[in-house]
Amino acid sequence: MIRKLHHNAYRCRDSEETRRFYQDFLGLPLAETLEIGETKSGRKTSTLHTFYELDDGSYLAFFEAPDMPFEFKNQHDFDLHIALEVAPEVLPHMLAKGRVAGIETRGISDHGMVHSIYFRDPNGYVIELTAKTPEHDKLMDPAINGARAKIDRWQAAKA
Repeated sequence: MIRKLHHNAYRCRDSEETRRFYQDFLGLPLAETLEIGETKSGRKTSTLHTFYELDDGSYLAFFEAPDMPFEFKNQHDFDLHIALEVAPEVLPHMLAKGRVAGIETRGISDHGMVHSIYFRDPNGYVIELTAKTPEHDKLMDPAINGARAKIDRWQAAKA
């Protein structure tokens, strides 16, 4: 069975620009860098794969692959965002840090189960820092929150 997330991987425009955001700004240590000159299928490439470690031992990873077309665009939160859990006291500090650094910064948003702030990374991805509220576990419990019934109602309304 699936144990946990090892890494999520995304494309990046520039590995150093991405490192500055994830390591220097967010504080995620650069754990590994793989230089890929050939794919497992034998295609020649010039790709750099970087991994940034989270406290739980999982990673956010990025590919800089200049020889492969990719459309970078600012992502809408509903299309793609990466949510990273922090302690509640971290939110105001990081919100101020983002504004001082001139990074696109939004928040603090109250979602009931979490409070969140948002940044846009140099690649256009929305990064959410989220802190659990005391109600989090109760609100996220499918035995009492009706998650499946809500999907069923949604599907019926679409039909």
